[in-house]
Amino acid sequence: MTKARTLFRCGECGAGAPKWAGRCPACDEWNTLVEEVERPAGVGAPGAAAERAVPIVEVDAHEWAARPTGVGELDRVLGGGLVPGSVTLLGGEPGIGKSTLLLQALASLAAGGARCLLVSAEESRQQVRLRAERLGALPASLWLVGETVLPNVVADIEQVAPDVCVIDSIQTLHDPELGSAPGSVTQVRECAQQLVQVSKARGLATLLVGHVTKEGALAGPRVLEHIVDTVLSFEGERHHALRLLRALKHRFGPTSELGLFEMVDAGLLGVPDAGGMFLADRRAGVPGSVVVPTIEGHRPLLVELQALVGPAAVAAMPRRSAQGLDSGRLALLLAVLDRRVQLSLGGSDVYASAVGGVRVVEPGADLALALALASAHTDTALPDDLVACGEVGLGGELRQVSQTPRRLAEAARLGFGQALVATSAPDPPPGITVRRAGTLSEAVVALGLRRERVRIST
Repeated sequence: MTKARTLFRCGECGAGAPKWAGRCPACDEWNTLVEEVERPAGVGAPGAAAERAVPIVEVDAHEWAARPTGVGELDRVLGGGLVPGSVTLLGGEPGIGKSTLLLQALASLAAGGARCLLVSAEESRQQVRLRAERLGALPASLWLVGETVLPNVVADIEQVAPDVCVIDSIQTLHDPELGSAPGSVTQVRECAQQLVQVSKARGLATLLVGHVTKEGALAGPRVLEHIVDTVLSFEGERHHALRLLRALKHRFGPTSELGLFEMVDAGLLGVPDAGGMFLADRRAGVPGSVVVPTIEGHRPLLVELQALVGPAAVAAMPRRSAQGLDSGRLALLLAVLDRRVQLSLGGSDVYASAVGGVRVVEPGADLALALALASAHTDTALPDDLVACGEVGLGGELRQVSQTPRRLAEAARLGFGQALVATSAPDPPPGITVRRAGTLSEAVVALGLRRERVRIST
């Protein structure tokens, strides 16, 4: 059998080269050569089958209905469950709980009658069995194999004929025909491509586990994200129990949903109401603390923002630290406070944090973060039952944010009695008193965070 051979193709002009070079020999562009696999004519991926063209009106849109996994937060993000023939890529840092989440999902599916296969390419079968015992996930229709060679994995799929298959992880699989090392660009891309074709041909729902780099991006070629149907990101701080599941790409539904999990000894538990978790340890009467009602997908979340302002250790270079927040927005708000509100923090060390391990990057948190900074700077605590949401412009003006009534309704449900919003924000739901401000300066004065009279900025 003729083996596939590798070549390097230019991403600009498409010219091929037998070996990598910094500059394309055809178009002279730099760093455009990408390793590819050239298969002999007539050789395709295992499981590939020809499909005839049919009129679009004859396609049954409900033929492949989503199958619920039984893990509520995962089904929420997937829009109901796994679609037969779909390929889902789950990415996350090592140790975050990717394998645990998928093992729980497979156990739930198998308990519901589905035939499931777990390909453990990183851990031994004994290690997986011990984890399954700890999670109470030992259904009879859950099959397990420890394999790293792609043709053997395809053979296992043919033998078991599962409804759902998990590959943990795609970076450890390799195809002997390619010759390159496991985890290389060629191996990851070609193995994923063949698994996609097998999944489509068999109507098999496949989940691929992918590692992430130090920068938080999925390891391997970017094309890996293009050939799969769904890309899920599993996030969380190693020192916090909270885990967040987001869909970065989803061909079968929206990407706006958010799944919340809590890591406990028995595995991952869904958190349908995260308000209590984020605010459970909040202390009253502390300067620099404000609660912001955010929207993650269609879910309102109340998150505490904290700020601390102190003398700079090095006068020439004051520190700026943003944990769980966008450092660029922090710098912008410091400039607006200085120029438009006359609260100068330029010579102070500034620390800002979103409590609970969650990341808040939407512009709707601008007002709350600015109030937290002003509160910390003046050492004045804000009312305990106050929430604030609004976008701050460069001119110091306050702008309304989307879904303000839903945000305030969630705040009222959790016992908050007043909210500070932009003047243009829509009317609030019953149960909460709204205070409005047109500019950040008005908001600071209304809350007593500016002690002396200041000239009006032009």
